[in-house]
Amino acid sequence: MCCNKNLGEVRRGSAWALVTGAALGIGRQYAERLAMLGYNLVLVDILDSVEQEAQIVAHKYSVECVSRVMDLASTEAAHTLHSWSVEAGYEFDVVINNAGIFSFCDILNTPVERLERIILLHDFALTVMCRLYGEDMRRRGKGRILNMSSYSIWMPFPGLASYSASKAYVKSFTQAFAKELKGTGVSITAICPAGIATDLYGLPKKLQELGVKIGGLMTPASCARRGLNAMFKGRSVVVPDWWFRILIPVCRFLPGFLIRPLRSFTMKWQK
Repeated sequence: MCCNKNLGEVRRGSAWALVTGAALGIGRQYAERLAMLGYNLVLVDILDSVEQEAQIVAHKYSVECVSRVMDLASTEAAHTLHSWSVEAGYEFDVVINNAGIFSFCDILNTPVERLERIILLHDFALTVMCRLYGEDMRRRGKGRILNMSSYSIWMPFPGLASYSASKAYVKSFTQAFAKELKGTGVSITAICPAGIATDLYGLPKKLQELGVKIGGLMTPASCARRGLNAMFKGRSVVVPDWWFRILIPVCRFLPGFLIRPLRSFTMKWQK
């Protein structure tokens, strides 16, 4: 990989990138920006629409764009995806572990099956993806991996227990793995964005637009750009926007007398 006019840019079609959760939202924006930088793409998603999105990206940016519909929330999914990509001859310079599930519900009200899927997708599959593709990259002496964590890791509030804990694992794993990769030519980055204006949280479009205007939400395009920039710079962890960084101590030590009314207010949003 080489850096030209834009950070991370390569000669068009000379390198491949893999993006999971690529049909919508942030994942779709990762695909868009990587294609703009010249990468051929393999886009993976549980949604059939990823096939159409791959065609759109390929046509728009004149790159190869392959789609694969699969559910990564299983113990074998990462192995299956890796085996398929190796047999197909793909060598990835960039791997984006973006696939995710949002859950806002008390643990005792959450179906066990959903808890299993969250852990399998956010933690197990991601770890195996890093292990398998990281080894491929180390063997070639180059490569970059980007993992999606979340600002909610500093907000272990009622309703977010499973989600924030699974994303806390992503940050911790990434930081430690980054140290292990020193000197190999391979880097790994975790991005911890706060709210994103996507349909993931179930917010109406008008509330998403308002959130972006007042700075409480980030657009998927902005999140993707910042995540990729941090990855190409070799940073291990990035929290987009300075005001969210300075609020971390506030979130971590929010007193109980504030959390209790917050819990009462948010109960109606749990599902």
